[in-house]
Amino acid sequence: MAESPFKISVPDALLDRLHQKLALTTLPDELEGAGWEYGVPLADVKRLVARWSNGYDWRHHEAQLNQLPQFTRPISVDGHGTLTIHYIHQKSRVPGAIPLLFVHGWPGSFLEGRKIVPLLSEKSADHPSFHVVVLGLPGFGFSEGPSRPGFDMAQYAEVGVKLMLALGYDEFVTHGGDWGHPITKSIAELYREHSKAWHTTRIIGTPPTDEPQPPLTPKEQEGLARNALFLKRGGGYSAEQTTQPQTLGYALSDSPVGLLAWIYEKLVNWADAYPWDDDEVLTWISVFWFARAGPAASLRIYFEAGNRDIAKVFGPTSSAPTIPLGLSYFPKELLVFPKSWIRKMGNIVFEREHDSGGHFAAYEKPNELVDDLRQMFGKKGPAFGVVSGKSGYAEE
Repeated sequence: MAESPFKISVPDALLDRLHQKLALTTLPDELEGAGWEYGVPLADVKRLVARWSNGYDWRHHEAQLNQLPQFTRPISVDGHGTLTIHYIHQKSRVPGAIPLLFVHGWPGSFLEGRKIVPLLSEKSADHPSFHVVVLGLPGFGFSEGPSRPGFDMAQYAEVGVKLMLALGYDEFVTHGGDWGHPITKSIAELYREHSKAWHTTRIIGTPPTDEPQPPLTPKEQEGLARNALFLKRGGGYSAEQTTQPQTLGYALSDSPVGLLAWIYEKLVNWADAYPWDDDEVLTWISVFWFARAGPAASLRIYFEAGNRDIAKVFGPTSSAPTIPLGLSYFPKELLVFPKSWIRKMGNIVFEREHDSGGHFAAYEKPNELVDDLRQMFGKKGPAFGVVSGKSGYAEE
């Protein structure tokens, strides 16, 4: 299970093929004044395609990404053979730094962790430092994808834990958003001897049934109304990916513009007015286009979880983890719930509400998220010292 240093190096032939496909793009018409009501505006796609075709320099952005300490390692997964997993591993200069596993979601990749890696690993007398491992989920980015059905939360959790153990981290803490939530929750449930605390920005709740429900505040009522609107107007992607991911996969794998529109829609709609730069968007999409397993592989996580019940995968369970749990509330997360509905998520020891921020918290609000983790695991925090012999602080 040897580790290998990794540098992204997309073959010239694939770059040429991308530009050939972009040159043959056929765009749909658009209703007058449609804006975002019907989906991604035609003007946005035209602008992004023009930039992708002429001006966007993948090699420049590839070189920037290669400044991150990247590696691959074969990980055996019970019932699924051995997969080559891509990850970032940034060790702190603090020997007693806290090992932290960062798990992204969809439509993300290892890119979601690129901004917080240098912040979390920073050495300071004022806050704890972390050894940061950003897991590239199987089927995403440059990690090999599963080739057999049934790769569910337990298998993703197995990959994450085996990676941390291979890196020498017998005890560690985790953070996850989107699919990173149920994956780190599974780690907390199944590997309690290794996972010592978890933190998430994907906060899911259900109405309490065993006790009187307190009156909802106007803000909580507004949040539930927004949830209903999202499920009605914004949940179509999930229905398709949960039921027929292969069918959608043909379009995303054959058409770079189809892939661009499918993911760009989420980047804009799910963020909290984040000022996406066109090259940022195109780098994000390019990682999906050049993914080792192709763009379709990342969709299947929805199908595997949907075969059980996505609400139960994300929501509270009877076997809720007992290890310390931290929650960071960002107001434009896809779904928001009343505080009284989330108490069964686990052993909640840390909570922080933010005034702005959306679904991609680690990317939109890296400083805020890092500050929350520092406070949760700092000397005055509720999860200080949960990893044996790892305070996170440099020796004084």
